[in-house]
Amino acid sequence: MREQWRQSGINIAAMRALARGVLPRPVFDFADGGAEDERTLRHNERIFDNHALLPRPLNGAGTRDLSLDLFGRRLALPVLLGPTGLAGLFWPDAERAAARAAAAAGTAYCLSHGSVCTLEQLAATGAAPRWMQVFIYKDRGFTTELTARAQEAGYDALVLTIDNQLLGNRERDLRNGFTIPPRFGARDLAGMALRLPWLARMRRELPRITFGNYVRPGETADIGALAGRMAGLLDPAMRWQDVDALRRQWRGPLLLKGVLHPAEAAEAASRGIDGVIVSNHGGRQLDGAVSSLAALPGVLDAVAGRIPVLLDGGVRRGADVVMALALGARACLIGRPALWGVSVAGEAGVAHVLDIFRREIDRAMGLCGARGLADLGPDLLFRPSRGVS
Repeated sequence: MREQWRQSGINIAAMRALARGVLPRPVFDFADGGAEDERTLRHNERIFDNHALLPRPLNGAGTRDLSLDLFGRRLALPVLLGPTGLAGLFWPDAERAAARAAAAAGTAYCLSHGSVCTLEQLAATGAAPRWMQVFIYKDRGFTTELTARAQEAGYDALVLTIDNQLLGNRERDLRNGFTIPPRFGARDLAGMALRLPWLARMRRELPRITFGNYVRPGETADIGALAGRMAGLLDPAMRWQDVDALRRQWRGPLLLKGVLHPAEAAEAASRGIDGVIVSNHGGRQLDGAVSSLAALPGVLDAVAGRIPVLLDGGVRRGADVVMALALGARACLIGRPALWGVSVAGEAGVAHVLDIFRREIDRAMGLCGARGLADLGPDLLFRPSRGVS
């Protein structure tokens, strides 16, 4: 069975199909779905079809180096694992499994604020580099508390997500009646025979699933109560002054995630932010928002090389990564592909997903004549002449 999934999971789309086959529909849709009509979700992937590579094979790329320096750490490949909430719903202890897989692959893992394990439990694995996601909450003291905990636990970078100030309208979850822990209706139970391995793995885990970072000492870990409290904590009135306060507190690289507007990117660079992540939350927040890749050139122009720009959203192929880097991104983050990997085979599944990206990036670079990431520039992108369609 183990070899069967490896043989079937030849690319990211195949891993998604395998995950769909092992997860109950409400659980799969929780990860796979987006907001409302899912236009932004679809556009994130389809926008790559509007770009084409222009190879230079005589450059002699007999060997390729996929490594890069990012915020003082050497990474083995330009693909990082972005934050995904409640990963522990897909596989027992999924966050720590994914972090270990990322460390083994030589790349960074960003822990979601909404992880099942606590940030301290993740840090205890020793997996590095490790980043921590935070928000600006109505209770600014809680933002300060999470940041201090991440500092004490030795996280390498802090990622302030700014596009989740109101919860997105995720209609797949509404149609499925999705709850945490999930409760299954008659339609779900009718097709559950194929999901028995997931049920067996998660039988003891489901009653204990909670938002680990939000449980106060001496407090029960009831996830329903925590979820209600979390929604009320988010603050749509956040302002740049809150970012400044976080910048003063955090000693280390600070990134803004969810940047799409060039003016916001320029402001971030001028206020001492160390990097921005061009992202629309995987199409899970504002449906109709610009795709990440389409927003990337404007953000790059705005920061003018002052800080690294990363991209998140719709990356499903190694060639997608090569295109994003040729446009000027420093690296890419993935979310759903890691969840599909962990759903299929835990830590081994995430390692497989990262290896798919590594092999595809290496192959695309070799076919383009690129020996290293520095060779991935605008000259490798085809730009049709006027009048050519």
